[in-house]
Amino acid sequence: MKRLVKKETMSNTQKAEHNQVLPQGDIRLLETDLGQLLLHSSIPARLAFVWTDGTPRITPTWFHWSGQEIVMVTYVAGPNIGIRHPALRLAALRANPAVALTIDTEPFPPQSLTIRGQVQISEVNGVAPEYAAAARRYLGDSAAAQMLAGLDQPGTKQARVALRPTWVGLIDFTTRRPSVLGGV
Repeated sequence: MKRLVKKETMSNTQKAEHNQVLPQGDIRLLETDLGQLLLHSSIPARLAFVWTDGTPRITPTWFHWSGQEIVMVTYVAGPNIGIRHPALRLAALRANPAVALTIDTEPFPPQSLTIRGQVQISEVNGVAPEYAAAARRYLGDSAAAQMLAGLDQPGTKQARVALRPTWVGLIDFTTRRPSVLGGV
C-alpha cells in the first residue's frame, strides 16, 4: 500500500521521468532532476553557433537559468577592464540567432543536457543581473562581490544573450542513452 500511495503522489514530471516517457526534444526534460541539476551546476555551458563566415564555432560560457531562458552575458564595453569593443560573437549571433548549447559532466558515465533555440540579444548599461547571479554561482559570494565591484564602473555595458529553449535533449548513459546504444 505504501508504494501505491507514493506513486499516486508523484507529479506528472516525476512519473514521466520515472517511466522515461519524455522523448528527446521535449522541453519538459528541463524539469527533470538531472535537467535541474545541470542547469544549476557550476559547469560552464558550451554554446555552438555559426560565425559570420559560415563556419561553426563553440565557446564555453557562464550562464544563468531564469526558469524560462538561459542567459549568457558578454561585454559590449568595459573601459575599466580594457574592453573597448563588443565581443565579436555578438555580430555572428545577430546575423544567425540559431544556436545549440550543452551542459555536460566529465566523470563516467557522462551526463549531458543539450538545448536548441534562437537567442535574443539586448544591451544593459552596467552589469547585467544574470551576470552577477552567474558570478556568485561560479565563484562564490565573496569572490563574486570583489570581481563585480571592479566591473560595475561607468562605461560598462553588457549584452544579454538569452536562449529560450525550443528543443531539449538529455542523456545520462544509464537510463537515457544515445540511440546508437539502443536508447533514446
